[in-house]
Amino acid sequence: MTARMYYDADTDPKALEGKTVAVIGYGSQGHAHAQNLKESGVDVVVGLAPGSKSRPLAADAGLRVADVADAVREADVVMILVPDTAQKAVYDAEIAPNLRPGQLLMFAHGFNIRFGRIKPGPDVDVGMVAPKGPGHLLRSVYSAGGGVPALFAVEQDASGTARARVLAYALALGSTRAGVLETTFKEETETDLFGEQALLCGGVSALIKAAFETLVEAGYQPELAYFETMHELKLIVDLMYRGGLNFMRFSVSDTAEYGDYVSGPRVAEGVKATMKDVLADIQSGAFANRWIAVQEAGGAEFRELRQRDRAHQIEQVGAELRAQMPFLDPVVVHAGEAQATVGGAAAVESGDGGAATPTQPTPDPTVAG
Repeated sequence: MTARMYYDADTDPKALEGKTVAVIGYGSQGHAHAQNLKESGVDVVVGLAPGSKSRPLAADAGLRVADVADAVREADVVMILVPDTAQKAVYDAEIAPNLRPGQLLMFAHGFNIRFGRIKPGPDVDVGMVAPKGPGHLLRSVYSAGGGVPALFAVEQDASGTARARVLAYALALGSTRAGVLETTFKEETETDLFGEQALLCGGVSALIKAAFETLVEAGYQPELAYFETMHELKLIVDLMYRGGLNFMRFSVSDTAEYGDYVSGPRVAEGVKATMKDVLADIQSGAFANRWIAVQEAGGAEFRELRQRDRAHQIEQVGAELRAQMPFLDPVVVHAGEAQATVGGAAAVESGDGGAATPTQPTPDPTVAG
């Protein structure tokens, strides 16, 4: 059966009429949600820690800012957009004590509900709208009149109005312009983690580095290797984005297409079995437990892994080459930058207050999200 997509006409905007939405966090997703909702006519308050560096950014965007507890008490809908690893502490200390019956508690990723780190009481609604794209694109695409597709789910409907309010939230976010697909917290969490690790972030990153290293170790120029394995990838993915694998193969040379068929499977030999292992770790909770343990231990392993890859030769060569191509709007990231200050052309276009070095940096570890 073909999955049903829900669009603007399938929602009831009155479900949020006269309601206040508290967006907790102002990072990659937080700034986009808050600004999109506000421009859609929703009353928004951003909940942040007193010392969060994102406070002036939210205020400069014309948003009301309050301490988290105050924002929760004021709101009818509470969207939690701080990092996954910070959500439990913020929820336990600032959100749970201030929830009241009938409020809608929302998430953009099901991690903490799926793995039982957050367990809302039975008298509140629990829902999710999970955009399928990073926050700066959610913002820029909305500002351009479009929308980023999203998944939505209702985990708990104490009031009987949760579904209508969740869909109205997706409408205000701009996602129903592109279409939203109904799911569950379990399905969204497991597929999202798998997609990130096996392909979109982990798999692609590992493949790019392996291809680059193979060429350089064979004596080819690093700059040439960069163009072949990193720069051109965007062009190929754009073709896939517009018309799938068939359009990509239609657009490249016959030689490239033939190589796709005969050499691609050789490169990917054994990959599916490994992917099944990755999925099993996600489904069992092993990955979640490992990630939480790393953070609770202070995050040293995470920082070491991040620094190791930041120092990879492809990153050094790429930065030098991109600096010579201003039409790319090249970016350089620094750990600790607030994500609401970044986004390159997207930030400038959407009024996000683009930074001097805009892109997707490390999340603000405070309640800024």
